Amino acid sequence: MYRSLLKPLLFRLDAEVAHHLGIGSLSLLDGAVGLAKALRGPDDPALERTFFGVKFPNRIGLAAGLDKNAEALVGLFAMGFGFVEVGTVTPRPQPGNDKPRLFRVPEHHALINRMGFNNAGAQAMASRLRELEWRPAPVGVNIGKNKDTPNERAHEDYAACSRALAPLADYLVVNLSSPNTPGLRALQEPEALKRILGATKAEAGGKPVLLKIAPDLEDEAVDAAIAVAVAEGAAGLIATNTTIARPFIHPEAGGLSGAPLFSKSTHVLSRCRGRLPAIGVGGVFTPEDVKAKLEAGASLVQIYTGLIYDGPSLVKRLVSATAPQR
Repeated sequence: MYRSLLKPLLFRLDAEVAHHLGIGSLSLLDGAVGLAKALRGPDDPALERTFFGVKFPNRIGLAAGLDKNAEALVGLFAMGFGFVEVGTVTPRPQPGNDKPRLFRVPEHHALINRMGFNNAGAQAMASRLRELEWRPAPVGVNIGKNKDTPNERAHEDYAACSRALAPLADYLVVNLSSPNTPGLRALQEPEALKRILGATKAEAGGKPVLLKIAPDLEDEAVDAAIAVAVAEGAAGLIATNTTIARPFIHPEAGGLSGAPLFSKSTHVLSRCRGRLPAIGVGGVFTPEDVKAKLEAGASLVQIYTGLIYDGPSLVKRLVSATAPQR
């Protein structure tokens, strides 16, 4: 139904308009939890796994960026996700970058975004998480700094988000790898990273803190970031965020996600192997993609762009790829 009916209609709309329409539609299930439970169905105990002290009913999750304000969690859980990551959220609300800022690239099964951490702020998200009636799977919260916070004070923003949201999250993700906040990726340098991870963990109340890595770092920089994450007691890694590289010509700036990111993100993921539990994300569309991420060292796998192109049925199709061999 999605690919034959809904997708053609949504793809006639501006990408961000379609995004808000989708989130708004999913949020309607907040008032129909019984229906959401029926749509999800029972979880298979054979698929359950525990990583960094958190129990996941299955290994397929939603990446941050789709539900920035935790507005559609019930609808997303209804799809069958084993975990959902919300955000990126900043301490104070901010509008993000100028529109248009989200673009489809259908011929490459890709998206380009330069959203700029548009969100309603940490307190608004905290209120929604407190009101959540049904939580069949973990909720991760992806945190960032406000655009107008200077880099030398960035650790204060991450600490503030952690303080407000860690009590309501199953894990936190430090996002220093978005390409759409000026200067943010510079915070992946070891000294800045150490300060930010330390500040976040100090306010996390023992909740797991993960680091999300950019796909555009050289191998040595990836290894250095991983070493700091290990030394500072991070619980895990996410490989990767979107890329600023362009394997094709396109006029729009921003982070590229989808199929063209798969190889690059999987390479970074492979460098995380054996260091910390890692979540593999980037270009996942098929069961074969899931298996490739797991073989590269992923403990868990996230999707985003694949959901836009293939619709809700993709989730359970990918979950089935993680089932143990009988």
